[in-house]
Amino acid sequence: MPGSIDIEALCQAKGLRITEQRRVIARVLSEAQDHPDVEELHRRASAVDRRISIATVYRTVRLFEDAGILERHDFRDGRARYEPTPDEHHDHLIDIETGEVIEFTDPQIEALQAEIAERLGYSLVDHRLELYGTRRKGQG
Repeated sequence: MPGSIDIEALCQAKGLRITEQRRVIARVLSEAQDHPDVEELHRRASAVDRRISIATVYRTVRLFEDAGILERHDFRDGRARYEPTPDEHHDHLIDIETGEVIEFTDPQIEALQAEIAERLGYSLVDHRLELYGTRRKGQG
């Protein structure tokens, strides 16, 4: 779940040099309850430190992604969105009207994917499932 991982501690554990601006960006990512894109990260980080440029945010998310701290998602909206690399696997349901991203896990889906891979002669080592939808009329 977004917002539950201490990005700064992960950076330290991986030996990354943490500048004050990186610390702010790491804190913003750790506190995020959504899957923000770089522009939204910049908006949030520059509210804390006006000196943080969009280029710094781009470089920092790339560094965190390369270090395995962040996971990048392309949810068909033309923007790369980020979340801390989760401790436990989850899938995503994306509302194509609002952009809301809902995280979920389903044991039946997990079992079915492994069964399909096995039937095709493979051992499943990783996967990503993204469902896209609109809220049914009269719901929520």
